Amino acid sequence: MKELLDYLARALVDHPDDVQIEMIEGERSVILQLRVHPDDIGKVIGKQGRIAQALRTLVKAAATKQGKNAIVEILD
Repeated sequence: MKELLDYLARALVDHPDDVQIEMIEGERSVILQLRVHPDDIGKVIGKQGRIAQALRTLVKAAATKQGKNAIVEILD
């Protein structure tokens, strides 16, 4: 899940070296905190949050295969 989010986020942004993902894992859930360069926040969120929602959907699908629930937080 972390690798998937990392790959997708780096493909979207202009500053791929500034992408950081912190993973907080519980028994049945995982929280992925995504941090990007301040100039790239809009690219990761997208118009009306569509790209952010697509990222969350993909990561959640990958987590479901592993029997977990995933939450993606986009932080600045």
